[in-house]
Amino acid sequence: MDIAHLNFLVAEADAVQRTALIEMLRGLGASRVTDVPDGHAALRYFQGGFTPPADVAIIDLELQGMDGLELIRNLATLDCHTRLIVTGKQPANLMFSIETLAQVYGLELLGTITKPVNPGKLESLLENYQPPQPLPAEESAPRFSFKDIGAALQRREFEPFFQPKIELATGQVKGLEVFARWRHPEFGLLSPSSFIHALEEHNRIDFLDWSMIELSLERCRSLHDKGIPISISINLAPETLAHPAFIRQMTAALNRHRLMPDYVTFEMPESSVLNSDPNFIERLVRLRMMGFGLAIDDYGTGRSNLQLLARIPFSELKIDRSFVDGASKKLALGTVLKSCLGLAHNLDRMSVAVGVETRQDWDFLQGLGCTYAQGYHIANPMEAQDFPGWLEDWRHFF
Repeated sequence: MDIAHLNFLVAEADAVQRTALIEMLRGLGASRVTDVPDGHAALRYFQGGFTPPADVAIIDLELQGMDGLELIRNLATLDCHTRLIVTGKQPANLMFSIETLAQVYGLELLGTITKPVNPGKLESLLENYQPPQPLPAEESAPRFSFKDIGAALQRREFEPFFQPKIELATGQVKGLEVFARWRHPEFGLLSPSSFIHALEEHNRIDFLDWSMIELSLERCRSLHDKGIPISISINLAPETLAHPAFIRQMTAALNRHRLMPDYVTFEMPESSVLNSDPNFIERLVRLRMMGFGLAIDDYGTGRSNLQLLARIPFSELKIDRSFVDGASKKLALGTVLKSCLGLAHNLDRMSVAVGVETRQDWDFLQGLGCTYAQGYHIANPMEAQDFPGWLEDWRHFF
């Protein structure tokens, strides 16, 4: 990529290595490079409001006075939008932990490099650079009350959007995941971050669940009538499933829309599915006996009881995006991803990788034998009416 327009900061303790880094950057096309020899000078740079500020900072872990870890901690307290590259002599597994630390602090990290740094490693990380994005319009929208959301649900302002799920081995579209969207008359299209909190506060997430179930089944029936017999995956809160009338109401909804249960998969987060409540497990078993699919969502983010996991009648294991993004480049992350895929395979379950953002992610997952993939590399969530056209384009692509 062209980096001539970017501002760089090099914070490196060793004068020879500092000079070498500057020369590497210039060799890659950089024209604006500032360098500092220690952590305190680097922090002063960030605190001093330099204009323009650094777009990318290369930080050595062994800085004098204030080392790289302390500098990272201090940067987390500032409104810092600089992308970081961390260098050090530590082994790759420890560098990966440092990378995780920076991300937990909320800093934007391009990656880490175990010394010695060379132009190839540096260029590879700089390819990951994306300029800071402005906050979406919805971030400035007011918080909505439970009453506002309830009224909007009654007015049918909420709609299901659909993201395709692709079989990696064949490229065939195997299903659609449902995402709730609020088409607000003033603020436009809003994602769950704008309305989910109020529903959870009042323990009425079932209002949204049933709205999405009904509308998603309706859209699914419409696609079937157009000759597209697609399956759908719907997020389901454990509170909704726990309602005594859930099975009866779900059966009635399927009958209304003339759909069989095997066209519907319910997705539930790992943290709620993996519990030992016998009533809850009975409901999961009953759903599977009726023919519904059951997916464990966000796998890897909770504290899994592997013995219980083996006993839960799930059909799909959805691997959280935090284990997918960058796994092809980071050994430790790739190892965890392989372990998740191996677990699904050994339990004779389908695996779904969420958050596939690049062709490199796709190729890596395909090589590992992952069953399905979904993410922005494939498609953004879309309205049901847009899916047939997208599907036709996808089929031509493959």
